[in-house]
Amino acid sequence: MTPKGTKLTDGRHQMPDAIELLRRDHEEVKAMLSELEKGPVAADGADENQVMLRKRMTEQLIIEESKHEAVEEEYFWPAVREHVADGNRLADHAIDQEQRAKRVLDRLDKLEASDPQFETLLGEFIAAGREHISFEETQVWPALLAVLSGEQLRELGGKLEAAKQVAPTRPHPNVPPSPGILKATGPAAAVADRIRDTVTGRDAP
Repeated sequence: MTPKGTKLTDGRHQMPDAIELLRRDHEEVKAMLSELEKGPVAADGADENQVMLRKRMTEQLIIEESKHEAVEEEYFWPAVREHVADGNRLADHAIDQEQRAKRVLDRLDKLEASDPQFETLLGEFIAAGREHISFEETQVWPALLAVLSGEQLRELGGKLEAAKQVAPTRPHPNVPPSPGILKATGPAAAVADRIRDTVTGRDAP
């Protein structure tokens, strides 16, 4: 058996599965949250460069979270609803968490790191983000792994990976988290986001 994500003998690369892709995202986000928790913050005497770096780090967090949640709502949660016996309840709970997080990130994205509200909102997101990650990893992933084959997980992973390349880079809390609406409006939103990113000098890979 060829390990996931390794090179096959004919030169092709095996597609990583959905859980593997989401786990990578989670590890990246958790590392960002830990780094942001370390500070220093403006209220504790951080200098101008440190405050600017903190804003840039938060922007990168918002970019990664925005792309991650968009592709989950397009493909991952529909798969959970379809295949897991308790999928509707799990997906509804997770999407509610994501929508609340989007509202926080949308407000956070508009603030400078020197604004007193910045740290309040960031702290709120850090706590909510860790709670959401734990819910996915401990309750959703095991349920999905129990019912999907390796081939199905790799197919889902391919959809997630492709969608992430063209996903919005900013939170859009007023867009309903419907897969159909997201697939229809997502590409246009992503283009608009990237134009804004270029104009403002925001880093959006």
